[in-house]
Amino acid sequence: MAGALALRPALPLNGRRDGLPDVEAMTDVGMDRSDAARPGRMVTVLATGLFFLWGVANNLNDVLITHFRALFSLDDLQSGLVQSAFYLGYFCFAIPAATVMRRFGYRSAVLTGLVLFGVGALLFWPASMTLSYGFFLFALFVIASGLAFLETAANPMIAALGTPETAERRLTLAQAFNPLGSITGVGLGLLLILSDDTRSSAEQAAAVRLPYLLIAATVLGWAALIFFARFPAVATRGTAAADRIPGTYRALLARPRYLAGVAAQFFYIGAQVGVWSFLIRYTTAALPGFGVRHAAWLLTASLALFMIGRFVGSALMTRVSGARLMLVFGLIDMLLCLIAVMAGGWLGVAALVASSAFMSIMYPTIFVLALRGLGPLTKPGASLIVMAIIGGAVLTALMGLISDHSGTIRAAMLVPAGCFLVVALFAQANLRDVRDTVA
Repeated sequence: MAGALALRPALPLNGRRDGLPDVEAMTDVGMDRSDAARPGRMVTVLATGLFFLWGVANNLNDVLITHFRALFSLDDLQSGLVQSAFYLGYFCFAIPAATVMRRFGYRSAVLTGLVLFGVGALLFWPASMTLSYGFFLFALFVIASGLAFLETAANPMIAALGTPETAERRLTLAQAFNPLGSITGVGLGLLLILSDDTRSSAEQAAAVRLPYLLIAATVLGWAALIFFARFPAVATRGTAAADRIPGTYRALLARPRYLAGVAAQFFYIGAQVGVWSFLIRYTTAALPGFGVRHAAWLLTASLALFMIGRFVGSALMTRVSGARLMLVFGLIDMLLCLIAVMAGGWLGVAALVASSAFMSIMYPTIFVLALRGLGPLTKPGASLIVMAIIGGAVLTALMGLISDHSGTIRAAMLVPAGCFLVVALFAQANLRDVRDTVA
């Protein structure tokens, strides 16, 4: 790895010209070429669909924050607890998910995640009957625990389902379905949950039942299809014995660049989740009379820009290193958030919507930069990076607290501005590492 960087300093991320991770080094792709050569079209479709499903759940939360704020008369801190409960589930179940994946295989971890996801969605029915905010938060925690299993297992499983030569292409295609799911989730909330009309509390609570019943039916049906489908052995066998590394986590804690990557991911997720969670709230405050349904359409546009930015960013990384591009994008997003703080009105709204286009490359780029050179520590290292998603819980709540105490949601956008600065500094540090290696 260091040799590749020394010979070709312009290469992005880990030496690949396309800026994508070295999948064979990070997963079990290289373990058995013949076993994974032809997994079958149905298996590939089922695995790819997982990315769409968790995208739906993630961004439906952005609608729920606005809905619960009206239903339960919440302030911004209290409504932000939607994301706190959700991302706490990720934090608590990332390592158990990795353990199940290593011991029983990718498919078992995926099935566990889908069942938990479905059960959590079904819990929205009794929560709506009792009109309990705490019950809703528990249901979201259960959903997120399932998504922790899905996100931990789905990426390496997609990479393993085929030949190493086409692994990156499969991952790129699968990841493209995640923002499509995000847009679908917001669309479901816009059409079935949000309303600008005055409704009783019982009617508002009942509005969440149909979308979450549809989600539960789809997720549990998907689990049944995966259960009965014939997956290659690479997706069903465990590798626990191979992954028992003494002092694994102590070794990771002794690597400053890796710890910086975990911190960068914490702040990036906090910024992304915070901006999307409060975009509807910011828009209705900045544009009085605009209405929550119209504001939700702007959130949909923001997610569409995120999807477009992912493809544009991937193309740019064939010419520019991932660290350099993330440095530029991080500084742009910091500036856009500061505009949202100072300007307000349509200019502030436009700045927040536009910020999504520049967020698009940050999660995978931080992920790859943090794991670069870890060797046998890569898998446990990946689980800690997934745990850094707790930033979405902590920093979204902090934004709500700042909004409540300052009396304006605009002030809360200082939090993501600071977060994007941290991401830019991490990118700059990795550029310096490359220059030092070349020298």
